[in-house]
Amino acid sequence: MQKPDSPAQRHRENLAMEVKAASRVTIIGMILDIFLGIIKVIGGVLFHSQALLVDGIHSFTDVASDLVVLGAMKLSRQEPDENHPYGHQRIETFGTLVLGSILIAVGAALAWENTLRLIEGSIDTIPQWPVLVAAAVSVVGKEWIFRYTRHVGQAIRSDLIIANAWHSRTDAFSSIVVLVSTAGAMLGFVWLDVLAAVVVAGIIVHIGWKFTWDSVQELVDTGLSPVDTDMLKTIARNTEGVLNVHELRSRRMGQDILLDIHLVVRPEISVSEGHQIGMQVVAGMRDALENILDINFHIDAENDEDEFPTTEKLPSRAEVKNLIAQNLGEIPQRSRLRLHYLKNKLHLEIFLDEPDPEAVFTPENVRHHLEGYPWFGSARVWVAGP
Repeated sequence: MQKPDSPAQRHRENLAMEVKAASRVTIIGMILDIFLGIIKVIGGVLFHSQALLVDGIHSFTDVASDLVVLGAMKLSRQEPDENHPYGHQRIETFGTLVLGSILIAVGAALAWENTLRLIEGSIDTIPQWPVLVAAAVSVVGKEWIFRYTRHVGQAIRSDLIIANAWHSRTDAFSSIVVLVSTAGAMLGFVWLDVLAAVVVAGIIVHIGWKFTWDSVQELVDTGLSPVDTDMLKTIARNTEGVLNVHELRSRRMGQDILLDIHLVVRPEISVSEGHQIGMQVVAGMRDALENILDINFHIDAENDEDEFPTTEKLPSRAEVKNLIAQNLGEIPQRSRLRLHYLKNKLHLEIFLDEPDPEAVFTPENVRHHLEGYPWFGSARVWVAGP
């Protein structure tokens, strides 16, 4: 039975908390969007403002995006399973991609329609003062929901919620454009209202493109910035026991970062010491970037990709022991054989737990029988003291 405070239990609780917080702020924003969309569309039609009408449609796209957010957040915050061991955060990324695509399509259609009206010059109605009131209410309401949504998104580390917050702010920006254009139209510059509608549509397309492009970047496993990559390499190189870092690969999954790193260490250290050095590197990197989800480190005794790429098949432990047994006899039972695969050569160390009275296992004998093989590098024999 799992303890209540186990890491798995805490992870489940965090996921549930994140879904609840995201759902709450999204539902509040959706209710506000419906209210603002209704008053702006009705106000735009009744009081002759094309810009306010387009702004109202923008608010209804917010409602559609809120529905996408609710679905994507619920699915993306599921626990990792056998088929998705790293979790489901990419569903959130896909949701952001869908949201951005919706914005691009809606904004492009509105921009095209109002650009034609502006070119044709068929503008003969002047917006009325209630348009100013509706736009002012929209500015205040959308700025408030932007700040609230962004705060929640940052707290739960969700790009989708943060993207939805900025979508709300574009509505506030577009309502400011409506305010200015309506005032200008009422002063006699009637064409300003339709021009403002085109500007608002352009804002929608721009934000949609940004969301879409960022999501595509993540879906194709774009790595960290060069600055962050260099910082992580420096942390690794400054860790005691690390001689060099010859590979660091990164990718994002939602707000989480996944890393693969190859650490070069001294070839004579033990496996356990190499692992401990790797864990120290992991700790240092997690201190530098708190949203690192997983670090897969590989311990190398040399740079085996660029400086000494493997070109020949080197013998396994069983094959080496066979060769030694055929030429020198079986290695004493309590003795140990250590193999070092370096620079495409095999270097042997034999540790004898007691003196060899017949002097069979000597460095000279081992070299004599193995030096004809192209893979042989060197041989050392250690004898335990009395």
